[in-house]
Amino acid sequence: MAEMPPLSRRERQVMDIIHELGGATAVQIRERMSDPPTDSAVRSVLRILVRKGHLAKEYDAPRYVYTPRIPAGAARRSAMRHVLKTFFGGSVEGAVATLITLEDGPLDDDERERIMRMIAEASEEGR
Repeated sequence: MAEMPPLSRRERQVMDIIHELGGATAVQIRERMSDPPTDSAVRSVLRILVRKGHLAKEYDAPRYVYTPRIPAGAARRSAMRHVLKTFFGGSVEGAVATLITLEDGPLDDDERERIMRMIAEASEEGR
């Protein structure tokens, strides 16, 4: 898959909202934004994101509904690659250590077992 054009801070904010909702109108997006810009500014960002290939739009009278063109799984992997590179120097171990310590309490037995199973499967696959 070809790399998508980079996003500005506001474009990233809009994409985060659309990924969270699975699809949204300009009004729904603006309602969820912190310190939202004008309605016309939101629509301008949406036009840019469609032009860059990040969004698709479908007319659902009387408004457009915007959906991500990249599946959520691919977007998650891309975001994790970015986080790993930016905040952990590419260290999966560092990221996992941070994730484990995010919770207020310890991992429950089921979570711990699932994580250990994923690690074992990844090891078997040579990852």
